[in-house]
Amino acid sequence: MAPNIIGSTFILAETAISDANNNKMSTTAAPVAAAKQAPTPPAKKTSPVAAATPALDAKKAAQDPYKMQIVWHNVVLFIILHSTALYGLYLIFAESAYLEILPVYFFSFLGGLGITAGAHRLWSHKAYKAKLPLRIFLMLCQSLAFQNSIWEWTRDHRVHHKFTDTHADPHNSRRGFFFAHMGWLLCKKHPDVGGKGKQIDMTDIEQDPVVRFQKKYYFVVMPICCFVVPMMIPYYFMGTSLKVCFFTCSMLRYCLSLHGTWLVNSAAHFYGMKPYDVNISSVNSKLVASITFGEGWHNYHHVFPWDYKAAELGTYSHNWTTGFLDMMAKIGQAYDLKYVSKEMVYKRIRRTGDGSHIASQLDDNNNSSNAPTNEMVMHLDHDLEDNAIWGWDDKDITAEDRSSASIVNSEVECKQD
Repeated sequence: MAPNIIGSTFILAETAISDANNNKMSTTAAPVAAAKQAPTPPAKKTSPVAAATPALDAKKAAQDPYKMQIVWHNVVLFIILHSTALYGLYLIFAESAYLEILPVYFFSFLGGLGITAGAHRLWSHKAYKAKLPLRIFLMLCQSLAFQNSIWEWTRDHRVHHKFTDTHADPHNSRRGFFFAHMGWLLCKKHPDVGGKGKQIDMTDIEQDPVVRFQKKYYFVVMPICCFVVPMMIPYYFMGTSLKVCFFTCSMLRYCLSLHGTWLVNSAAHFYGMKPYDVNISSVNSKLVASITFGEGWHNYHHVFPWDYKAAELGTYSHNWTTGFLDMMAKIGQAYDLKYVSKEMVYKRIRRTGDGSHIASQLDDNNNSSNAPTNEMVMHLDHDLEDNAIWGWDDKDITAEDRSSASIVNSEVECKQD
């Protein structure tokens, strides 16, 4: 009974969090001229109330600027979420359920792939293309992560990239670390989020039958993937009590995965270096990259959001998602993988970087004609180091980026095979 009640509670929570009709833009009409007309010819009589209303609306909008409003029922639901997660952590020690850490990590990894390889790099940024079996797998993994449907996740993330650190950014980092981390889910959205969000093209996502299926049956697919399966597998195959399975493998795992994703919105905009563009808030963080399977090279990602690696990759050690996608490319499930050439990276860091990139150090040694080699990148410490586009299909992407991009398993090659 308890799993059903708590699971239903979080379904309602996500519904409230995702789109609680908070995106409406306030509209104001132009004020009516106050000057009186000459008595002749006589002007038509108008209702004084009707004439005054637009002016009053404009005056009210000017006097009442946006104020943050806390959504208290979301606060309560988040308290419940973290309480159940802490109880799950307690049960690991109280019940000596140390082996249950393995399914917790396993399902966290699968859910992470659903976000990083699926909702993020595939659907939000169109950094590569995937065949139907891979798209179905990533859709199920994304449902396991329970962070809204693919359609909603993609829309919010494209708005974040297009209008970073403005009022239209759902998790605007200029409003503080806590707001960027999770506070944005505990208050009403700024009106600009909805207004600017309408400018984002979502037709490519709406044409994907996998996305349409998940959106239509989300509250059937999501509870099964997020709460039931992670609970029942260790229950049947490991002989663990149902209580431990639910509070650790479902609730604790879900809470930890949320905070992992939120770190990309918060820590990866505050603590780190900016090798590629010193003028934007996003930074590179090896710690965040390790936690999120490769999403911590955020300064690079905001400069080149259409790169399927989301990083200037040296090894897979802090970017397991890229390793997964390279494996999918080898078996033909992923294709048309776009990435940035070393020459493009080198030009950008020379123009806008903070000087922490190894290529900048080559410049300091009067070696400006040389580009960083693979060996240099492999040993690069990313901790020491205004693209307004959301991804490859953004109409504002530059011709230089399109023409200079390198592609693995191009669509033309796949069709020839």
